[in-house]
Amino acid sequence: MTQKTPTPPDQVAKWRTRTQLVRGGTLRSEYGETSEAMFLTSGFVYERAEIAEARFTGEEDGYTYTRLANPTVSMFEDRMAVLGNAPVARATATGMAAVNASLLSMLKCGDHVVAARALFGSCRYIVDEILPRFGITVELVDGTDLDQWAAALSKPTQAVFLETPSNPTLEIIDLAAVAEMGHAAGAKIIVDNVFATPILQNPRDYGVDIVVYSATKHIDGQGRCMGGVILCDEDYFEDHLNNFLRHTGPCMSPFNAWTLLKGLETLDMRVAQMSQNAQKIADFLEGNKAIARMIYPGSASHPQHELAMKQMNGSGSTLVTFDIPGGKAEAFAVMNRLNIIDISNNLGDAKSLITHPATTTHQRLAPEERAKLGIGEATMRLSVGLEDALDLIEDLEQALAPA
Repeated sequence: MTQKTPTPPDQVAKWRTRTQLVRGGTLRSEYGETSEAMFLTSGFVYERAEIAEARFTGEEDGYTYTRLANPTVSMFEDRMAVLGNAPVARATATGMAAVNASLLSMLKCGDHVVAARALFGSCRYIVDEILPRFGITVELVDGTDLDQWAAALSKPTQAVFLETPSNPTLEIIDLAAVAEMGHAAGAKIIVDNVFATPILQNPRDYGVDIVVYSATKHIDGQGRCMGGVILCDEDYFEDHLNNFLRHTGPCMSPFNAWTLLKGLETLDMRVAQMSQNAQKIADFLEGNKAIARMIYPGSASHPQHELAMKQMNGSGSTLVTFDIPGGKAEAFAVMNRLNIIDISNNLGDAKSLITHPATTTHQRLAPEERAKLGIGEATMRLSVGLEDALDLIEDLEQALAPA
């Protein structure tokens, strides 16, 4: 199939975000389709054996096998690269595949990693359990304490890993400061940007080398499929990531890539509305007598509010975390009384979702470690969706009333 010449990258880079989300990376076939084509194929054919040889040696561009590259997946990768201001983007089957590949592709026995303590449960499993199996030393720090970062990065370090806002307590880490310290220690800075989304925060603007996403969350945004993506520079891709992905096979399916392309078209509008809804809910919860603690970066009560407003394009995120007095039973009772908001451990969905981190996303952590992270037995994480904010507030109000 002969493909039409895509829009030159330098022209795409000049487009504004909403245009990039709709048109970035589009590669039409000779049929001139409006929607991106879905290439549901595992392999590709060659007119001559010499062409196959040239593609495998890299002397000729072209597709050989979908585990390595696929036209639909390439369109998703190109659009994400433009959106994230990165030379390279590579898609993976899940967000955790992206996290795992970003670390293991570059690390070896004897290396030193510094990571923020507040991470998604599966990310903590990688740094707590998997990396040490290979002789990699991991040092955990309080992500909001720059003195702890400075102490941990006073020795040679190969990788820094963090997420901001953190899951689920929405801590904000100073990306520019940590990147400067990490680079001085010789490290690549890896940031999981899933809570902020590429709309609210671009870590590469602050010196971050590698950005990972679970595209399952806001990028899809409608609970349909899994996916992940890694944004990086050419040198890291060629020296570490490329062969790791080629030979370990955490590839994204073309169908999922097509679905995620459709999600990107409305990402900006969805995140903006979800963040507006989240701010209204945060304001309601902060003034509610049934609430023991409310955490939202967009609220002045957040300890890193000023940093959040500077670093996250003046918005506070689509997530709100709160506690009520009591423990698990009281939290479960509130969740079970909700009529509109669904109980689910996913996030970034068009539908509002609530979860109890201590028994779901962070259940494998010891109680004392959860306490260090500020995750109590009555902590709930609310992913705010696209419903009318007043309906969501009324739902929370009736669920909290008996408390």
